[in-house]
Amino acid sequence: MTEERIGAIIVAAGKSERMNGIDKLFTLLDGKPLLAKVIEVFQECDSIDEIIVVLGQENLERTQQMTSQNGWSKVSSQCLGGARRQDSVNEGLKRLNNCQWVIIHDGARPLVTSDIIMKGLAEAHGIGAAVAAVPVKDTIKMTSEEGFVRDTPLRDNLWAVQTPQVFRSDLIIQAHSQITEEVTDDATMVEKLGHEVKLYMGSYQNIKITTPEDLALAEIILRNK
Repeated sequence: MTEERIGAIIVAAGKSERMNGIDKLFTLLDGKPLLAKVIEVFQECDSIDEIIVVLGQENLERTQQMTSQNGWSKVSSQCLGGARRQDSVNEGLKRLNNCQWVIIHDGARPLVTSDIIMKGLAEAHGIGAAVAAVPVKDTIKMTSEEGFVRDTPLRDNLWAVQTPQVFRSDLIIQAHSQITEEVTDDATMVEKLGHEVKLYMGSYQNIKITTPEDLALAEIILRNK
């Protein structure tokens, strides 16, 4: 894959609705804005050729200024997202420049590492789609709408899906052009095409910052590294 161009789309167009009024993207984590820590990992990863950052209107100018101040040479575009997460990813896909591989990552997962990114690229190479995930630790219950337990699946084959998610570019572009129903991640769109998706071991530390408690946990993880 060394001769193929690899692009990354960092999806950061969410509303931080569960952060008690805090904009999580610019909350300081280990002394830096959370979004800056995400972008830096991709900037410093040797395999990445190009980075697209997809944002809400309120953070577009601020991120452009941060990119200029930090000299992130791989960031080729900061663009507005859409109404749904998949619409935001699609906006990023439109702006990639001749990339054969695409890495899609949540802007709210600041503890991603180059190692996780590189493992994803290696796993995707043979099949075209690979997704970071971790085996679930808790027992999972399936319920009715009223909250009554209907099934308890064996957790042996249950994984909690993360990002990065790595795809051959033609495959993920096809998925976004054909799948219009709302989904929660890009892998689901590829699955709906009938294409196989490989899960690979991510990290339990690769958490998504959704609530203030998640932010506190991320600080603890960083302090203990």
